Amino acid sequence: MNSKVIVLADETGAAVNVSENNPDYGYVRVQQVRTMIDDNGFARRKTITALMPGLLEDLKEMGLFAGQQLEGKIVIDEALTPFNKKNPTRDLKIAGETGIVCTLGGLPIYRRTKFTFNTAAVDVVVDHDNVDELRAAYSAQQTISAVVPNEDFSIEG
Repeated sequence: MNSKVIVLADETGAAVNVSENNPDYGYVRVQQVRTMIDDNGFARRKTITALMPGLLEDLKEMGLFAGQQLEGKIVIDEALTPFNKKNPTRDLKIAGETGIVCTLGGLPIYRRTKFTFNTAAVDVVVDHDNVDELRAAYSAQQTISAVVPNEDFSIEG
């Protein structure tokens, strides 16, 4: 049901990327298509990406290349405490295109994805409770898109 994890290349074709903050470190971007089941039991195929960080030398020695298939899994990790203390807003869980942060009991939910070689690893998900706020935002978005005129509409003669 889940695809293999695939190594992605950057715009130059490189699989191993150097960190912008420290040249001793790097990362590899990986992708997997997973079957996800939502709270209503609806199945969807979703493409999930993650960064595999590490020492640049170690990543290079792994010999990874674009398109390579890896055994493993990309897991979703959610929590009520930030994963990055220096930049806590980086991993906020945002609801779709609304820009609204998902919360539980008024606390923001943080979300990240990570690669593991453990194919039995499970997602850690925190269910949000700001449902009414999100429904109102989605409803407002639908109302706005419903009144936007199309190309056929013109007020000119």
